[in-house]
Amino acid sequence: MKLSATETRLVDAIAGRREALLDDLRLHVGLATGGFNKAAIDETRERFSSRLSALGSSFELVEGDPRPAWLYGNEFAGHVPPTTVCRRADRPGRRKILIAGHLDTVHDPAGTFRELSIAPDGKTATGPGCVDMKGGLVIAVAALEAIEEIGIDAAWAFLMNVDEETGSYHSENAIRAEAAKHDFGIALEPALPGGELAVERMGSGQFVIECKGRAAHVGREFDKGVSAVTKLAECLVEIGRMAGPGTGRIISIGPINGGNATNAVPDRARAWGNVRFPTREVADELGAMLDALQTEPDAMPAVVVRRSFNRPAKPLSPGTERLAMSARGVAVGLGQTLPFTKTGGVCDGNIMQDAGLPTIDTLGVRGGGLHTPDEWIELDSLVERCQLLAVLIARLSERGTDEN
Repeated sequence: MKLSATETRLVDAIAGRREALLDDLRLHVGLATGGFNKAAIDETRERFSSRLSALGSSFELVEGDPRPAWLYGNEFAGHVPPTTVCRRADRPGRRKILIAGHLDTVHDPAGTFRELSIAPDGKTATGPGCVDMKGGLVIAVAALEAIEEIGIDAAWAFLMNVDEETGSYHSENAIRAEAAKHDFGIALEPALPGGELAVERMGSGQFVIECKGRAAHVGREFDKGVSAVTKLAECLVEIGRMAGPGTGRIISIGPINGGNATNAVPDRARAWGNVRFPTREVADELGAMLDALQTEPDAMPAVVVRRSFNRPAKPLSPGTERLAMSARGVAVGLGQTLPFTKTGGVCDGNIMQDAGLPTIDTLGVRGGGLHTPDEWIELDSLVERCQLLAVLIARLSERGTDEN
């Protein structure tokens, strides 16, 4: 759809922010928010929230929920972080858009990968979280500022959590509650490698297999011991047979631990794993297969299975398809392309759509190397995707999707 005169002014205003967008990205990439680095997360939250408050939004810290203790890792060291919600959604006659982004990254805040480095040709840059998702946060806040600058009355809320990379266990209920108050959802995950919009996602879940045996000295009393590691190995062979990519069943194991000495029969062993599934039915099938490994509590050796399939699959729903087509219409008006695809990756968009909110979730910047020391961003996408976001938010708030 051709841009209106107001939308053209909006696009031009964002084009004039090119250097400011890059400076903002450099600033936020330099704030090491991986590993729940609380000081950097608090500063990032404060910087973005202050700018959103200047646009007339309210501010709320929603108390988080505890995560299952058996999950791998201890990133939050007992602290339950809140979720930030900035709301400017009380606009009569306007559709409400929920914009969601995560402040956390996977990068070690004490590591050597700590700042934005621009390539000699000026076309790309590398940096921790530059695409996942510091770039998305930067362009979304700038898009809302440009909308306000042009005088467009849009209704929105901006949700920022800090635990997306570890499963959104602390923030899931906040996401679901906020999704119920809105008409459309946008998550700021980076675009797929070719700039595609992911319109379908698999679901995911976590599990742990814990085996209990009986300790014994290997040389003196081997026959009295029962190896938990051996039992775990048997379980892992069974789990290997569960995978069936052709049927949508994806299951992976790692990390693993068991025993603490080579000359002792190990009495405990554990393996953590991850599953992916295209539908609720496949999730139930995988869950039942894992549950079947569990033994009676007094068995020797014993097997305990714990699992949490907390990220539902995100199939292409009619509402999400209409929303995606509206985004494509904006892209065409901007002279951009926006192909559609599906992915096995998961994000908070899975939760938002499962809560009933039509959601598209790869409207962030273009780049690659996510979760690696080579994470990179295509710098032109700062302006291009900011323009796409801004026009889409303005159109959705005014009249909804093109097909409505």
